[in-house]
Amino acid sequence: SKAAKVAIWETKLGKRIKPRVGIAWSGNSNHKNDHNRSISLKQLLLYLPDNCQYVSLQKGLSLADGKVLHDTPQILNFAHDLHDFSDTAALTELLDCIISVDTSVAHLAAAMGKETWILLPNDPDWRWLLDREDSPWYPTVKLYRQPVPGDWFTVLSKVREGLLALK
Repeated sequence: SKAAKVAIWETKLGKRIKPRVGIAWSGNSNHKNDHNRSISLKQLLLYLPDNCQYVSLQKGLSLADGKVLHDTPQILNFAHDLHDFSDTAALTELLDCIISVDTSVAHLAAAMGKETWILLPNDPDWRWLLDREDSPWYPTVKLYRQPVPGDWFTVLSKVREGLLALK
């Protein structure tokens, strides 16, 4: 049952000491636009302040990201326990905010009504429309858009400001 899965995740996460933030930084590498929509964990880490507890929701790690994640024990990694979307949903239920590039994790969290921050390239998928920070389909989503192609600095700097404000 859903409640049983959530209870298992509560035990795995332990006592809540800080805001819990789920992170997903890359999509399917076979996606035609993946090189524009995904970032590296190393790049993301530079903008994650220590006032939050981070939980990786990432599946299918690149070798480089796997090494960074292994060397960053403050990011909880349960990839081996995320067998399907019901597992990811149960874990997401216990998080305060989800930060994700445009991938299935973003859609799952948003559909669950979780506060979801989606990091978008300058030329995003059509679903995200243009010139807006919200989504007509997901009321709990905030869109962080590149102002120019390749500018993750501006996006991640704004995300950092938002994270520092989380209580």
